[in-house]
This record gives sequence, C-alpha cells and structure tokens, in this order.
Amino acid sequence: MTAISLASPEHLTPERTNLLAEVAERNDATHGDDLLGLILSGSAGRGLATDRSDLDVYVVLTDDATAGRRTTKTAAVDEIPLSLSELAEIPPFGTDYWWYRWSFAWAPVVLDRTGGMLDDLALRQATVSPEEARSILVTHDRLDGWVNYAYRALKSDRDGRVRERRLDAAESLPWLLDTVFSLGGRVRPYHKYLPWELEQHPLPGWTADGLLSLVERTLDGDPAAIRETFERVLDHRREFDRSQPEPVLVPIVDGWGSELALFDS
Repeated sequence: MTAISLASPEHLTPERTNLLAEVAERNDATHGDDLLGLILSGSAGRGLATDRSDLDVYVVLTDDATAGRRTTKTAAVDEIPLSLSELAEIPPFGTDYWWYRWSFAWAPVVLDRTGGMLDDLALRQATVSPEEARSILVTHDRLDGWVNYAYRALKSDRDGRVRERRLDAAESLPWLLDTVFSLGGRVRPYHKYLPWELEQHPLPGWTADGLLSLVERTLDGDPAAIRETFERVLDHRREFDRSQPEPVLVPIVDGWGSELALFDS
C-alpha cells in the first residue's frame, strides 16, 4: 500500500503522526476515492495536547460513503465521519449543531482531495457572517441579554447585594462572549480554548490580556470591569452599525433609556 501524504502539523508528536497516518490509510483502504479528506480537531490539532489527549479526526466522505458510518471512539482516536454536504451546511445559532461549528476553527486540514474546498468549508463553519451576527445579536437577543445581566449585577452592587451581584455578573459572561465574538465575525470558542484563541488569534479591537482580564474581573463581580466592558462593547456596536443599512444595535442599548445611568462610573 502506498503511504498517503499528509500535511501533519509540526507540533504533532511522532507517535500521533503515525496514528494519524494509520487513520488515513485505514479509511483509504475502506473508502478509496470516497475518502475526500481529514480534518484534525481538538487539542492535538491546535498544539495543546497533553499526555491524556486523543486525536479528534473528522473523516470527510462522499454522501454515499457516510451512510451507515458512526463516530468511533477509542482511548487514542475519535473518528467522526462527515459528508461533504454536511460540512457545507451551516447550522444556525441556537440549533443543536451550532456548538460543533467551533470544532473547525483553526483545525488543520491534513488531507484534502477536493482541490482546496475543505479549508474554505472549515473556515466558513468557524466564522459568522454579518447576517448571522445580526441574527445572533438582535433576533437571539445576545446583546440585550448581556446588557440585562450586566445591569442586574450593577443594581445588586448598588443595593449592597454582593452574592447576587457576583451571580448576575457570572451569568452575563456567556452572553458577553457571544456578543464580542459575533461582532468580530467568529464563533465563540469552547471555554477550554478561550485564552489560546485570544492569544494566538486576537479579536479585532481587543487584546488577549485586556479581554481576559475583564472576563476574570467580571467573574469576581467587579462593577468597574462591567462598566469598562460596557463602554468597549458600545464602541464595537457603533462600528457594526456603520456596516448596516440602518442602525440595529444602537437602538437596542439606547432603548434602556435612563436605566443606563447605572453604567456610569
């Protein structure tokens, strides 16, 4: 059998490189031309593997070849069969498969028999179009929801309710991260990868240290962090609206009226 040439990441250990080659050769023997490519996700794909990490490999197949195949898991490898048409389908925010989209972010395509389609399709899964961002921020209320929890935290702080302040501040963070990543045109990463992504692939207008510091301080219920974050998000909100036919985010925040005085330091 002729060895398959793979574009394995340089950070992959020799043992994992050999294991990935075995996956490729086994699937090539089983599927032949119906094997369209391999995408290496998970910690191993991003250079964050530990001794306990396995390989998370998307096996991209033709639609016919995918029929009947299921994900297989061992201590060393998870093989996830995926048809090309499934990879091309973009699950909307709020659906069951939305959370799988980030698994393609910064995940190297190690085998591509489609002439370069897999890189483009993986990138599309991990990015948020302006139309999607508008849906996430407006239709799904992620911006308004974040303002709501931030406001509640500040109200509890004003009234001396320390525990309630911290709870609402912590509750605000998923809404905040959906907001800032959508404004940046990207799917929010899994928490495990948040520091790595911000450090290796900074969001436009944010530094990794700056955003992570605000997140950590917000977890502690720090009112100053909530107010500083609010001002930063307002700037990004205005920038987003300049790309729209008419403002869509400015009215959401402005609709809070006099209640916004609580965000003044």
